[in-house]
Amino acid sequence: MLMLWIGALVLIICISRWVYYWRNPRCNGKLPPGSMGFPLLGETLQFFTPNTTSDIPPFVKERMKRYGPVFKTSLVGRPVIVSADPDLNHFVFLQEGQLFQSWYPDTFTEIFGRQNVGSLHGFMYKYLKNMVLHLFGPESLKKMLPEVEETACRRLQRWSIQETVELKEATAGMIFDLTAKKLISYDQHNASQNLRENFVAFIQGLISFPLDIPGTAYHKCLEGRKNAMKMLKNLLNERRAMPGKSRSDFFDFVLEELQKEGTILTEAIALDLMFVLLFASFETTSLALTLAVKFLSDDASVLKKLREEHEAILQNRENTDSGFTWKEYKSMTYTFQFINETVRLANIVPGIFRKSLRDIQFKGYTIPAGWAVMVCPPAVHLNPAKYQDPLTFNPSRWEGGEINGASKNFMAFGGGMRFCVGTDFTKVQMAVFLHCLVTKYRWEPIKGGNILRTPGLQFPDGYHVRLMEKTRME
Repeated sequence: MLMLWIGALVLIICISRWVYYWRNPRCNGKLPPGSMGFPLLGETLQFFTPNTTSDIPPFVKERMKRYGPVFKTSLVGRPVIVSADPDLNHFVFLQEGQLFQSWYPDTFTEIFGRQNVGSLHGFMYKYLKNMVLHLFGPESLKKMLPEVEETACRRLQRWSIQETVELKEATAGMIFDLTAKKLISYDQHNASQNLRENFVAFIQGLISFPLDIPGTAYHKCLEGRKNAMKMLKNLLNERRAMPGKSRSDFFDFVLEELQKEGTILTEAIALDLMFVLLFASFETTSLALTLAVKFLSDDASVLKKLREEHEAILQNRENTDSGFTWKEYKSMTYTFQFINETVRLANIVPGIFRKSLRDIQFKGYTIPAGWAVMVCPPAVHLNPAKYQDPLTFNPSRWEGGEINGASKNFMAFGGGMRFCVGTDFTKVQMAVFLHCLVTKYRWEPIKGGNILRTPGLQFPDGYHVRLMEKTRME
């Protein structure tokens, strides 16, 4: 009996010490304030708690009030420093590859692939980035512009004869079909399987609690990835079996790279790259477009100003039916302000992760080696010290300012050497779609449009609108 009591006491002491060291991590300096939450679980549940606010996520806002703009926590079993400090964010991006490297939780790595572009570093990352610029660089986009316009006009015309259209789903389908065609010559009508269905399952569990058991959103997400990767692998094998048949798409370019003597590209990296590009190109852009139309629906003055800019483009053409030009695209000052303001408030990406490579001192605090740092874009984009009335949609706040690239106070497309290479592709699609929409159509909201963050942006009830072609008098 005595031995049992002694054993129980030792166990209690061990558990107590474990809990103590979990809540008080060792550090060669002073850690930022904050709570590590429960052992192993940390504050993961609080982080994933859904909310309907357009403000800074409650998880971050409450801790900013309590601890300041830099605080520690634990998410999905990892110690994390959360940064809402523009100076620290800028420092993290600036020191990519020196003091920090790109990092995401193991759950994200499982979802996107262990050799996805976000998990690679140094020369390999730069190599893949240059490959992607072959598809999304300015010269390629100039050639792609007529096809983007034709796709947008054709889809809008189709939607206008329907009673209602759910905009998020409709724009996602439009962008996916265009991107999949450019990447892998995919045509849904001639395909034996629906590739996008697997991405829909993937998206539903992308930012969810990482519980991999049947029935959970996370499990469905992994299954969606597995099915999509199988289709891409089959496509790769088909291409290899017919080497002489050129389709002039990105997959052909990737195959050429794979077949080069001494190439550093592997099949696993190539397939993960195709998967990430297919996902990233349509999901975030369709969310931004849906929110953009919602903002236009809610603010007649912004719609009027945007419409005037695009109608002026038509009036300045010798032939009003001629196609959209790159010069016209680059001239749309107010449209770019509108896009910037949309993505500032959308905050589609709730956190950008890096990992410290060694102990780092910043403003009196120590970021220990191996800890994750989560840069929080919403806290920067909604900072009242930088944006007057930050929750108000006001594209004109960008007048006279820099509307391209990233800064300490704007990181909707990331920052540093990992600034999103698809940014121009996103802006082209948004600008061209908005041009076709506001010059040829009017619309009215029917239902939905409410926002949910989990913590990523969602439209749980969609955004249903009735689209009507404008008459000549309008």
